[in-house]
Amino acid sequence: MNALTSTHFSFPDQTNVYHGKVRDVYFLGDDMLCMVATDRISAFDVILPKGIPFKGQILNQIAAKFLNATRDIVPNWLLDTPDPMVSVGYKCQGYPVEMIVRGYLCGSAWRAYKSGAREICGVKLPDGMRENEKFSTPIITPTTKAEIGTHDEDISREQILARGLVPENEYKQIEHYALALFARGQEIAKQHGLILVDTKYEFGNYNGQVMLMDEVHTPDSSRYFYADGYEERFANGEPQRQLSKEFVREWLMDNGFQGKEGQQVPEMTTAIVNDITNRYIELYEGITGESFVKAETDDLAARIEKNVNAYLRK
Repeated sequence: MNALTSTHFSFPDQTNVYHGKVRDVYFLGDDMLCMVATDRISAFDVILPKGIPFKGQILNQIAAKFLNATRDIVPNWLLDTPDPMVSVGYKCQGYPVEMIVRGYLCGSAWRAYKSGAREICGVKLPDGMRENEKFSTPIITPTTKAEIGTHDEDISREQILARGLVPENEYKQIEHYALALFARGQEIAKQHGLILVDTKYEFGNYNGQVMLMDEVHTPDSSRYFYADGYEERFANGEPQRQLSKEFVREWLMDNGFQGKEGQQVPEMTTAIVNDITNRYIELYEGITGESFVKAETDDLAARIEKNVNAYLRK
């Protein structure tokens, strides 16, 4: 199985290209972009040395599915998916914050709470909560959208407005959209026997209109629990069964890597790579309720170039 780990396309009307951690964005003309979901995989802000076959296709198709399933809530950037690994859409002016919506106390929020914090991003939390406990209502814990080479930082609503990062009327709109999207995501997850635990959303402005950008409800941007057994595991203080990219981070930590200086990424054997591919397929099928159909991978770059060029010529 081949994996796409780098791209070097030259599309019609291309003006620039940005190579991110896992996606390469090609800017077309004044107001369009072509986003290629590569098979690169990152953890702890580090791109791992081997790509994961079909990962890009899986993330691209999940994102497209949820973008199309939430258009009635908020307009979004997506126009079309001319290739299983490619999305084409509007170039939005992104807001410099990411909206993290949490339905349960876990992850970094739990680690902060366990260390004594009772306020996260300006949101006050009650005493006596336990790991993986459901909040009475979902909360928003925004972060700054980091520049390359820096980490996202927690920020409160009040700080966002005080710094003028987002105009107040637009921020209120973004908050409303984020909570409505999360509610829809929870509904869809429930249909597939899952719990949408937390996720991130990115928004931008296109011609004066607030739009949803980037990926939505994918395993790279979201955490899911299996609904079956949640209550029993919570009552017993046991870890929840997760459907997320967490298994990759756990494998790295078990092998002494957390992205810290001087640490080495453990060897990614063929068996490890194949296992990660199979886990991503499990994620796709669990989240969408559909069987995953593998696209042709003989020459991924040639396939993508042909499909995107045919779309742009239309």
